[in-house]
Parts: sequence; structure tokens; C-alpha cells
Amino acid sequence: MKNLPNCPKCNSEYTYEGESVFICPECGHEWASKLESDHREQEMIVRDANGNVLKDGDSVTLVKDLKVKGSTSPLKMGTKVKNIRLVDGDHNIDCKIDGFGAMNLKSEFVKKS
Repeated sequence: MKNLPNCPKCNSEYTYEGESVFICPECGHEWASKLESDHREQEMIVRDANGNVLKDGDSVTLVKDLKVKGSTSPLKMGTKVKNIRLVDGDHNIDCKIDGFGAMNLKSEFVKKS
């Protein structure tokens, strides 16, 4: 029998393993195993417009003007974005841009600064 970890939320010892997560029957909390989350991080390689590998905390610069839905002015080419966070999905960069707020960007429209 495997020695499964206790629930990180309620510390219950009655956890069980699903397909790719551990599950707590007492509080319903689900979390990925350490190996699974490490494997997902290794799989996700995000590259900028020039082919440079991006990572969390990098600074990037926009390489073209981008129209922003719901805004009258576009994001201008050359706009600098600090402290990006990589996420899964089509728009794989999560960031905050001064004057616009929280945004999701595609990595193909930025270059590493």
C-alpha cells in the first residue's frame, strides 16, 4: 500500500489518489502530486517572438501594437511589461500593464527585455 500524504488543507489522513491528483474525502480539497506538478512545469516551455525562452518574473517588451477589447487606445509597440507570470492557455502570459491593469498576452507578440 502506498503511503499517501495528508491533506494540506485539513490535515486528514484519509486521502486517496485520483487520475493525476490527490483527493481529500473530508474537505473535498484536490491537489497535484509533487511529481505531477514538476512534470507539468518541465513540459511548459514558452518562447517569445525571437525564440527566447521566457520564465516567471521576466520583463518583456511588446513587438507590435495590440488592440485591447473594450479600450479606445491600443497597447503601443515598445511598451515594457515587468514581472510576467506564465500560465496555460492561448494567452500564456499574465501581467499588469501601467495604465491598462491586468492583462493576458500571447508570447508571440513580446520579446524578452
